[in-house]
Amino acid sequence: MGDGLFPLAAPGERSMDHPLDSERLDIPRLIKEYGLKPNKGLGQNFLIDPHYLSSVADAGEISDQDTVLEIGAGIGNLTRFLVSRAQRVVAVEIDADLIPVLIEVTKKYSNIEIIQGDILGFEIEELIASPTFLVIANIPYYITSKIIRHLMTSKMKPQRVILTIQKEVADRICAPDGKSSLLSLSVRVFGDPSIVTKIPAGAFYPAPKVDSAIVRIDMLSSPMIPARHLETFFYLAKAGFSQKRKNLRNSLSAGTGLDKKSTEELLRSVDIDHNRRAETLSLKEWKSVTREYTEKYSREDKRPN
Repeated sequence: MGDGLFPLAAPGERSMDHPLDSERLDIPRLIKEYGLKPNKGLGQNFLIDPHYLSSVADAGEISDQDTVLEIGAGIGNLTRFLVSRAQRVVAVEIDADLIPVLIEVTKKYSNIEIIQGDILGFEIEELIASPTFLVIANIPYYITSKIIRHLMTSKMKPQRVILTIQKEVADRICAPDGKSSLLSLSVRVFGDPSIVTKIPAGAFYPAPKVDSAIVRIDMLSSPMIPARHLETFFYLAKAGFSQKRKNLRNSLSAGTGLDKKSTEELLRSVDIDHNRRAETLSLKEWKSVTREYTEKYSREDKRPN
């Protein structure tokens, strides 16, 4: 569970005051006024440019019937753009020191609930009552992968996920077949990712050392890998990517405990050259490997030690 709950309004109540897209919060002034200092340990870089704040909200295609889960609400600079569009916003922020600012910045809105805590400490269904919802987040760079996997594998899945993340990570997530990573596969099993736009470092305060990007993930109605095979899929994919410079025969053998001859036979049975590397396989090919492995080693007593 998270650390604290700050209910500010009953669900469904909504202010009709919309912030102007040109309105810019004076972040340095607020930080000084509240005696705050951006926490490097939490990867705090606040998006302050109204143009890009509006772009993030626009990417979500938010309607006045939508519930939005905002992760990393910070001091409310993006939150204001969300509460003016959505029916309800659940804003989660891990840093207790920022909560007073977040409350102050959003006090004129009645359709927001602020939760102080770590999103990874919550099950999504603890936070969201609506069966359909969106996730919009400015994710700290150091924890991007964990949060994405938390969202992708939760029991309650959003319709869309809009992320502001490091440009390099965005490129990895949206990489085409032949240049995949464990992260891109993890996302594409559950959704269709695309880069909306790049955000320069200067649009943040304090400015990070790298550029960012807005990524939109449209969630699939059902995973590309059958639910009963998901555990095996991730088991094999992690093994394959654990030694990226080695071919599939060696990396899968080392990661699963299957001997090299059996690994070759497994790959040959689905028409995959064992000399290829994990990154060259398409999601469809990983699905074939998973299915074949499951058929051969589905029972615990048949799995290699």
